[in-house]
Formats: sequence, structure tokens, C-alpha cells
Amino acid sequence: MGTLIRRRAFFQSAAAFTAASYARILGANDKINLGLIGCGGRGRGVLRNFVANPSVNATALCDVFSARIDEAAQVAPSAKGYRRHEDLLAADDVDAVLIATPDHWHAQACIDAANAGKDIYCEKPLTLRIEEGPEIVKAVRLNDRVCQVGMQQRSAKHYLMAKEKYFDSGKIGKVTLARTWWHGNGAHLRPYPEQYAQQPSNLDWGRFLGPVKWRDYDPKQYFNFRAYLEYGGGQITDLFTHWIDAVHLFMDQDNPVGAVASGGIYHYKDGRTAPDTITCLLDYPGEWTATFEGTLAPGLTGAGVEVVGTEGRLWITRARYEFYEPRQAEPSETQPAIGNMTQDHVDNFVECVKSRKRPTGDVWIGHRSAQASHLGNIAYLEKRRLKFDPDREEILPL
Repeated sequence: MGTLIRRRAFFQSAAAFTAASYARILGANDKINLGLIGCGGRGRGVLRNFVANPSVNATALCDVFSARIDEAAQVAPSAKGYRRHEDLLAADDVDAVLIATPDHWHAQACIDAANAGKDIYCEKPLTLRIEEGPEIVKAVRLNDRVCQVGMQQRSAKHYLMAKEKYFDSGKIGKVTLARTWWHGNGAHLRPYPEQYAQQPSNLDWGRFLGPVKWRDYDPKQYFNFRAYLEYGGGQITDLFTHWIDAVHLFMDQDNPVGAVASGGIYHYKDGRTAPDTITCLLDYPGEWTATFEGTLAPGLTGAGVEVVGTEGRLWITRARYEFYEPRQAEPSETQPAIGNMTQDHVDNFVECVKSRKRPTGDVWIGHRSAQASHLGNIAYLEKRRLKFDPDREEILPL
């Protein structure tokens, strides 16, 4: 993405924000005016969660494809449409933004939003590349913004129950292994509609590319962007980020010190650059290992996390958890999911916008979980074992 912010411009914007940003202070009963940046399917879905909160008023919609704005307007009919997120951020009737663009726009949109004095809910992964995270954290902290990253397990009641019951209490014993998997995810296999084989006149392809080097319009890259490492991190950052964040939540550790990975494009010879099959392994200084495996090949589906300790093991998905005593084939305890975790995550953000507290998926948490995932991708691309210093946030020579 290149240089995200220039020092002088950053501090000029920060100074302007300090002087003027509190012209409108939200009271307990005030509506939060929300702008959506990125009106694709995920953006529209989370927008529905926002408008379901009585404290939110959706006032602005932004996308490079005006047809997407029209679709989002069905959720927020009174919102104004924008093509450029900079223009949306300059609007006086926007207090907070939901960023749901492809990953290659996350860093710039987050930093621009923080510098404009807006609170931020950004879909995961927070970053496309490992070096972007510290700059986003810096912008959010210097501008005193609330920033929630869309890792909704952080607000899911049954995940929080499992953390308290088995990890905080020590009931699971000494953890040695956290296994995670996500197979057959259809978001990485999206075909493009035939009517868009040629670039539509109301799609700004150059704006979509943004920091990505120029290439002619390709409907596969637009509609199936997760299959290309120029726009996202494939299954590792799209899926493993969710699961490694849940493991970080349980373990109260977010500091991997080593990574290895293996995989490839084994089945889908369709021009994609992200592997369709991938495994990775992260080592943590607390003497435990986290793994991820994912494949898009037909015949295998499912997703979950299993954390193995000396006194038991926790198996957990978004639908429920099961706890197993040592050497037992049947769970001793089960708990189904409670409520809607995405709604809970959105509601937590809204409450924090009012209280100015840090949300459950704060920017630092989102940065560290994305960072852990990036280590897996870097190890895969460089075909070597990585050694990482989590305090200095640097990859070290072996």
C-alpha cells in the first residue's frame, strides 16, 4: 500500500481533530450517525445489525460500485451515497464508520477515519500486510478513537462462558495444543455474474484497485477477491484470524514466537494466487502450539477450535461448545450458543462509542490476531520457518 501517512499530515490532522472534534458530544440518548464504507454482502449484513440498534442512524454509504450503494440503500434508505471514502469522512453527519471493504483498503480507510475523528468498526482482518498494524494502532490511539475489529467471538456469550469456566479457573489444566480448522469456505469460491463479464460503467475499477498495481478489469478479481493475495490473505487471514483470536482470548496470550506453513494451489487452477489448501503452525512462549488447516477442495466442510489441556479439552464452534474430561469419548458438559454474536459485538461497539471505553475487539487485539495470521502466510510464501520477536514485532534471522 506504500506509505500510509506522512508525519506532517498526520499531526496536522491530529491537531485539527483535537481542536474541533468534541463540538458534538454524544449523550446517553443521542443517535450515533454511521457511515458504511464498502457496501458488499458483508457490509450490508453488518449494517443490518447496526440499524437494529436503536442508538444508530445510518447516514452515509460508500462504494466504488454504485449498484452496491443502491443495494445498501434498501437497508438505510435515507443515507447519502459516496464514491470516495474521503468525502464520506468529511461529512458532518457521520460520527462512526463501518469499514467492510476488501482487505487491501482496510489500513488506509482506518487511518483516514481515525484522523478525521470518526470511531471505527472494521471487519477482520484489520490488515493486509503485517507492517500496517502498528500504523493503524498509532492513528487510533493518538486520535483517541474507539475501534472495534469484527472478530465477533470476543462478544459471543458461549465463548466468554468457556473462557471463564475452563481457562480462567484452570480446569482445563496445562494447555499444550490448540487445533483450528475451516474447510470448504464458499467466500473464496465466488463466481462472477455473467452480466459483469465486461466492466460495468458504474464500477470505478481504478478506485477498487487503490494501492494495488494496475491491471485491466477482471471480474474474477473483483467478485472473488479473497482468492488473490493482492487483495487479501487467503484462508489464513480471512478464517484463521477468527480462530487464533478465540485462542488468544482463552489463553490470554497473543505473542507467537515462531511459524511454519505448507500448502499450495492444488485443485482450483483458475488464476488465483492464494492457496486453496494451507496448514500452518504457531509456537507460543507459554509452551503451547496453535495450528490451522483449511482446504477449499470439494468434499470437506466444517470449522472449529479444539484446545487440549492436561485436565481436559474444549471443542468449540459458533454453534456450541463441548468439554471432555481426559480419555473420555463423550462430553461432560455442553453449551449451545446464546443470542447473536455479531449483534452483541456491534452493540458493544455502540456502547463504547458512548462511554469511550475500549471495546471487546479493540484495535490492538485485532492487530495482534492479524499479525499472528500474517506470520503463517509469510512462512508459506517464503517457504521457511520464521522466528518472531512479539515485543519488538520483528521477524528475526534464525
